[in-house]
Amino acid sequence: MDVTPDCGEVISAPSPHEAYAHAPDLRREMHHVLALGAERDGRQARPVTGPPVDAAAAERAWRLRQAALMDRMALDDPSPGPAAAAAETAEQLVLHDRRHPDLVAGPHHPDATAFAPSHRLYVRQEYAAWTAAGCPGS
Repeated sequence: MDVTPDCGEVISAPSPHEAYAHAPDLRREMHHVLALGAERDGRQARPVTGPPVDAAAAERAWRLRQAALMDRMALDDPSPGPAAAAAETAEQLVLHDRRHPDLVAGPHHPDATAFAPSHRLYVRQEYAAWTAAGCPGS
């Protein structure tokens, strides 16, 4: 399990500061991620405002936001628990993106060898690209 790098020096992934520059504060983002998870699991109905949502894109948005949230929390507290949670959610995003390569937004595919030290770098790349694209699927 990858539990380290806090910077994108190995590849052209943005730094945490750059990747999360437009992210909501941690408390608000935690609320959003929990609500998206409840919608995903059927514990809460999705608001019926706007056009229908593509299921794979919505799943990806939830996985990406969850992985970014865990990465940010691990940056604040790099102890083994938060770091392992960040690594696990990053891996889940990578697995999803391997199944849906058309949803990858950043310049590097999740299987790029440059991500070998940490899929958390991939999360940062994808979060930055996702926010730059207007947060599709959310």
